[in-house]
Amino acid sequence: MNKILVIGGSRYFGKHLVTLERDAGNEVTVLNRGSAAPPRGVGHLIADREDEAGLRAALGERSFDVVFDQVCYTPRQAEIARRVFAGRTGRYVMTSTMEVHDPAPPTPEARAYAEGKRRAEEVLGAEPGFGHVAVRTAHVLGGGRAEFTGRLAHYVERIGAGIPVAVHKAPYPTSFIHHHEIARFLHWAGQLDFTGPVNAASHGELDVLGLSEAVAERVGRAPVLRTVPAGAEASPFSFDRAYAMDNGRAAALGFRFGRLADWLPEAVAESAAESVAASLSHSLQPLHP
Repeated sequence: MNKILVIGGSRYFGKHLVTLERDAGNEVTVLNRGSAAPPRGVGHLIADREDEAGLRAALGERSFDVVFDQVCYTPRQAEIARRVFAGRTGRYVMTSTMEVHDPAPPTPEARAYAEGKRRAEEVLGAEPGFGHVAVRTAHVLGGGRAEFTGRLAHYVERIGAGIPVAVHKAPYPTSFIHHHEIARFLHWAGQLDFTGPVNAASHGELDVLGLSEAVAERVGRAPVLRTVPAGAEASPFSFDRAYAMDNGRAAALGFRFGRLADWLPEAVAESAAESVAASLSHSLQPLHP
């Protein structure tokens, strides 16, 4: 049995990771600001990760075999984690993003997010006191309401309503991963001893046109597409430059990825069902004079 700490872990695939670790027989603790209670059988520590003294106080004398950091976004957060967890863990797995390679769309917000993740990777990777892994995840889909980004719902709602979807003239494919698969990948990464960055993406690439067709097949309505010029803002997952990831390192290390084509239809169906449920709920709201 290993001692596992998950920083964050209160939503989406972070919740899956917590239950995976618990069900594997590990002693699991979640650390967050108290925004959500962990599932049954999981310990809970409350602290603000940016308050170094408070974080140390919450941890006390605890140490862990593996720390999973789901919510490290800045080099400052990484510096605090580096100081606090050196000597407390043998392995530190940070959830990063494919956008460290090239933020898209290249808005100031996207660039800041990508730069924060990239620099956080560098800070944690420089710590000799533990083995650091930066999991650069592809676009995560699936889960209906749990998929809080709303990016797949964007297509389901627009195509279902006949609203145009903005796409580039010749969009490039990108990479995706299912929300359960990325949780399994993080769990797997915590068990091995490799270090450094590693890409996590299902096999198979898809461009925005293929994604629109997959949604159209489910909602029973052909997509209406509106072409935008290169460099202009478009719908999520429409890219005017190469934007797919190579998962070769992870595959060579032994992780068996699923195929995008196998799980995407179900993910679309979940999003469509959630959209219908939300519309029905809205229509049943009482009218007020």
